Amino acid sequence: MYKQIGVLTGGGDAPGLNAVIRAVVRTAVNEYGMKVIGIEDSFEGILGETRTVQLTPKSVSGILPKGGTILGTRNRGSFVKIVDGVPVFPEMPISEALANLDILGIEALIVLGGEGTLAIAEQFDKRGFPVIGVPKTIDNDLAATELTFGFMTAIDIATEALDRLHTTAASHDRVMILEVMGRHTGWIALHAGLAGSADIILIPEIPFSFDSVIKKVKEREANGSRFTNIVVAEGAKEVGGGEMYLDAKHTRLGGVGDYVRRKIEELTEKETRCVVLGHLQRGGSPNAFDRMLGTSFGACAVRALAEGESGKMVAFQASTIVTVPISEAVANLKTVPIDGQLVRTARDIGISFASPAESDM
Repeated sequence: MYKQIGVLTGGGDAPGLNAVIRAVVRTAVNEYGMKVIGIEDSFEGILGETRTVQLTPKSVSGILPKGGTILGTRNRGSFVKIVDGVPVFPEMPISEALANLDILGIEALIVLGGEGTLAIAEQFDKRGFPVIGVPKTIDNDLAATELTFGFMTAIDIATEALDRLHTTAASHDRVMILEVMGRHTGWIALHAGLAGSADIILIPEIPFSFDSVIKKVKEREANGSRFTNIVVAEGAKEVGGGEMYLDAKHTRLGGVGDYVRRKIEELTEKETRCVVLGHLQRGGSPNAFDRMLGTSFGACAVRALAEGESGKMVAFQASTIVTVPISEAVANLKTVPIDGQLVRTARDIGISFASPAESDM
């Protein structure tokens, strides 16, 4: 049994991170008699002059409904470099981190993060240091788990935004576009579009054509609906085009919503507006489901360590929490099946995905 474990958060923040931290601390201390050290600023907190804090049930009291992470997080760091598009893990920072963990008396790690953070965690396991991962991606795109915490809260926020845009669109006979997160997958756009009564949903898995977009707008006009609501994932692509970036280094996705806005105005002369939700989807208090899921993940991660597991990630499958190898968890993205139930349901109720085929129907 470990006497002292560490916990850290990496990648973008998501509602529910503090719920996981709280559950880790309460389970480790109360159930297993372990001490817990919080590592600040992701893996960077165990390099150089280490940045850590002792976590106790009292210190995590009241953090369950809080957004963000009390430990801080980083999107990029010293542990991975991209060479010719392939992630490479330099030996030096990992060796230094392992030495510092030994000095700190941390015998095992619980790592909260997405595929990038968990890939770093796997490097520690390969060197014999016990690690359990907790999946954190607001896009819900890790293949090994049916759901990730923060995703349901993001859907709630996007759906509420659509509800509000709907009234403005109808009042002014406008086309209203809502750009939501979804770098490589369209889960948030799809769920929110269904729940928020969108007319068109644009996702990375189904390249769109403006002929199909305009056809849907004109069809609605002909049927007496002089407004249209569109949800677009930030990674959505036009047929024959690529992702749109906000910076020259091609690291920050964004701008597709405004691009769609300009093209619709140009092709229809209809007044069109775009709202980018951006980090509003990440911030604020997690909803009830994400609090419960985060709590379950945190408790089960500690249990997995106590039972001698390592190199595993906790995952939600068939309404229960299981552990899967981290290597499997980060191997593939979970993309929206273009002929899956949700897409079929959306099409059944008249939502367009603006695929080229739809312009010929």
